[in-house]
Amino acid sequence: MEYLPVEVIGNILSRLGAARDVVIASSTCRKWREAWRNHLHTLTFNSNDWPVYHELTRSRLEIIVTQTIFQTNGLRCLSIIMDDVDEFSAAPVIAWLMYTRETLRQLHYNVRTTPNINILEKCGRQRLEVLALAHNTITGVEPSYQKFPCLRSLSLSYVSISALDLSLFLTACPKVEALNLVSIDIVMSDPQATMEMTSNSLKDIYVEAISLDKIILEADSLEKLHLKDCTLEVFELVSKGSLRLLKIDDVSVIHLDIGESAENLEIVDVSNFTIMWSKFHHMIAKSSKLRRLRLWQVVFDDDDEAVDIETISACFPQLTHLSLSYELRETALHYGSQDSFQLENVAVLELGWTVISDLFSHWVAGLLERCPNLRKLVIYGVVSETKTHEECHTLANFTSFIVRLMRKYSHVDVQFEYE
Repeated sequence: MEYLPVEVIGNILSRLGAARDVVIASSTCRKWREAWRNHLHTLTFNSNDWPVYHELTRSRLEIIVTQTIFQTNGLRCLSIIMDDVDEFSAAPVIAWLMYTRETLRQLHYNVRTTPNINILEKCGRQRLEVLALAHNTITGVEPSYQKFPCLRSLSLSYVSISALDLSLFLTACPKVEALNLVSIDIVMSDPQATMEMTSNSLKDIYVEAISLDKIILEADSLEKLHLKDCTLEVFELVSKGSLRLLKIDDVSVIHLDIGESAENLEIVDVSNFTIMWSKFHHMIAKSSKLRRLRLWQVVFDDDDEAVDIETISACFPQLTHLSLSYELRETALHYGSQDSFQLENVAVLELGWTVISDLFSHWVAGLLERCPNLRKLVIYGVVSETKTHEECHTLANFTSFIVRLMRKYSHVDVQFEYE
């Protein structure tokens, strides 16, 4: 160990991450202390790393963080994740940011400050590449002054920000590629106003737990769109066809429009969502490159609707992975029993039920006939704790049916996932 260069020791200490572990390790000898002071590039203060953090007063914790940071030179990644701390005083937080701002590449910070400070002002015009903020308020964004020329990843969680400031913030980040918005409080000048976001560089956006009337996202380079647990009147995407992944999970939206962005879609994953099949299919019908389609626990707006398997076969010839789970009706058997089509490339088929019935058995059999190159079948089911005699009988019949059916498809790997 004595022959290790201090730069290597600095990398070793940086991989430890947790501030307490770094301090203990650096006390080994003078060489390790030198590595800590001059070659440490990653430092993390996380309340889950050390139980004593929970017992310290706010002022004592501020002193420890200050003393630790100020003994380093050249920090590139700083994380302060203190879930049990209600707030920090503004003065020490400003000191931490000003001390590290010229070398910092990543900042993860989730503690409120009193009074509120403008973190963008302290970190702007530097070489920051990753910024993750939580439990803060952002106001008065000035894109001409608070530039983030190198920022590639932005995450805002439980942050209060106006729709205008969020739009201006994106404008100030000309290279941002990933954007995460989780439970943010978006202040609108008019409750029915439209929130508009524009970015020419954005490739990946994740939006969770947001309620708004209308969102318009203009992102020519967007490749991944993930909406989760949102309530929206309208969501419109304006793009140039670069979208590869569309994921919607537990979202209530009246009008969803991805425009001309569907042509290069490879993955569509929709769960816990009410759809009108004709409109939904029209939205993704041009996705001839689609490889994975998942429609899980979806509810149809019209009781007479069902997923049209024949249309899926015709529109998505490259489909290799198909996952379906929804309430079955007689119409579903019709779609699974046509002789005029096959899902030639489907190798993995996942099928699920919430309420087991005899229809499910026939549905499975019909789909298996349509997948001549199937290699894996996964059956997902919900089995209630208190089962009636009828439910037990139906489940037993289904088990016997599958055993007989799979003798015909011995080359298929069958798995069962029950909850």
